[in-house]
Amino acid sequence: MRLATIDLGSNTVRYLLVEVNDRAGWRTLDQDQRVTRLGQGLADTGRLGEAPMARTGATVVEYAERARRLGAADVFVVATSAVREAANGGEFVAGLERAAAARVRIVSGEDEARLTVRGVLAGLRGLSDLRGPLVVFDIGGGSTEFILWRDGAVVAATSLRLGVVPLAERYPFPGPVDPSQYRRLEDEVRERLAREIPPDVASAVVATLVGTAGTVTTLAALDLGLDAYDAARVQGYRLTRAAVSRQLARLMALTVEGRADLPCLEPGRADLIVPGVAIVVATLDRFRVDALVVSDWSLREGIVAEWLESHA
Repeated sequence: MRLATIDLGSNTVRYLLVEVNDRAGWRTLDQDQRVTRLGQGLADTGRLGEAPMARTGATVVEYAERARRLGAADVFVVATSAVREAANGGEFVAGLERAAAARVRIVSGEDEARLTVRGVLAGLRGLSDLRGPLVVFDIGGGSTEFILWRDGAVVAATSLRLGVVPLAERYPFPGPVDPSQYRRLEDEVRERLAREIPPDVASAVVATLVGTAGTVTTLAALDLGLDAYDAARVQGYRLTRAAVSRQLARLMALTVEGRADLPCLEPGRADLIVPGVAIVVATLDRFRVDALVVSDWSLREGIVAEWLESHA
């Protein structure tokens, strides 16, 4: 049986088609992702803009049709922070369901965090040095999730309204990044994490910090020196604080056009990568660790894992 999942994020739409086997596992048949920036302007207006809705909707419809052409029996679409926070999110979903001929599930921040950690753990299950307790963090366009996992279960999860799209709108870096402006950005992120991460998560003694989503996977690809993104090499990569600092210095020296020309930096991410790195740096400091494990798997794989469990 073939299933497709579409993670409809505030910045990126991520598509996955899998073949489910009889052993309650799956293999990937097709996957893609595209930066559509659905959350553009949302922080200022409280509404999804017409242009972001149009390009995001067209991408979801394209992926749904592509999955059906390849034999998908079901297409599961999950919408996250931009849709759940926008005043017109329900209206957008109603139109999208008609256009894509698929039900769109708007998940809460807690459900988003839970699905994300399920996908992450499914992808890292065979990693020999993965020790708990874990904190998984997922940097999105409109929110960042933090999940504490211990003794085989999610202990606590939170979703902060801290995403790279509104940060990039408030801290634009069209040219080489001014160090003082970057420090203001990082200081704001640090203050948000200190104030908003719940004590039961923030005070945990973390054996392993796991990062997922575009900022973290891009940093890993850059540190690996890849000419083209390779999920298999990125998955499980240990990204040290020193490596993050090296890549940040490299990115800060470039204009937004220069960042866009870097290998493995997907179209639409050049102005978002520096705010994303600020979240990574502040997270390393908040949890007092010197490295993180990178996961290429996240929410879209978590949807498959949840489906398999419910049909076991």
